[in-house]
Amino acid sequence: MKTDSEIKVLRQGGKRLSLILRKVTKAVKPGINADDLDKLAFNLIRQEGGRPSFLNYQPDFSARPFPKSLCVSVNETIVHGIPSKKIIFKAGDLVSLDIGMEYQGLFTDMAVTVGVGKIKPKYQKLIRVTREALNKAIEAAKMGNTLGDIGYAIQSFVERNGLAVIKNLIGHGVGYLPHEEPAVFNFGEPGQGLKLKQGLVIAIEPMVTFGSGEVKEKQDGSFVTANGEVACHFEHTVAITKKGPIVLTR
Repeated sequence: MKTDSEIKVLRQGGKRLSLILRKVTKAVKPGINADDLDKLAFNLIRQEGGRPSFLNYQPDFSARPFPKSLCVSVNETIVHGIPSKKIIFKAGDLVSLDIGMEYQGLFTDMAVTVGVGKIKPKYQKLIRVTREALNKAIEAAKMGNTLGDIGYAIQSFVERNGLAVIKNLIGHGVGYLPHEEPAVFNFGEPGQGLKLKQGLVIAIEPMVTFGSGEVKEKQDGSFVTANGEVACHFEHTVAITKKGPIVLTR
């Protein structure tokens, strides 16, 4: 649980991170390579007085440290894509950008997915549904509700729209570290799981695709859809307060 003063600092850091990601997102164009985006993200984070929380970070679930400041996941890659000069964006691609920053000793985390140039209508729908699923989850992130309510809000909305939640990858607590307890699943039952209390700060991050939603892990630590379908990812850091959920990365 974070104090009011800590949430205030997280809000300051989250606002800066949101502005950084907006600038990085605007740089996504055909012919641009993923490594250039990573360098841009690193420089912008340093300019804001922060530290890239992903750079050289090795969580318990990873076999090796992450070597970059920004996760760049293209098309069937869901999360943890490692940016390189070999990844060159082309029209029609879907690009997920996941970024974290330590600011004044506290961590925020967020992600967006954007289309490169003109994308297929089904991919436009995928982006819209995933973004709205995140909004539904944030609405459910109220004191007295549970993590199951958040997961149900995501899963029920996604499945009503004929898409599949990726269940093997999850959100998490955040603040003192890039990843903390509790696990925040993208599916669940209303009223089940941990009750949401004042001061809890969580990263809610629906990941959505077509078909089964099954995943595979590659040797570099990135995760891809098992069926090769395109995936989408949105994320915000959210604080649970008496006045309702506060989106810290907005």
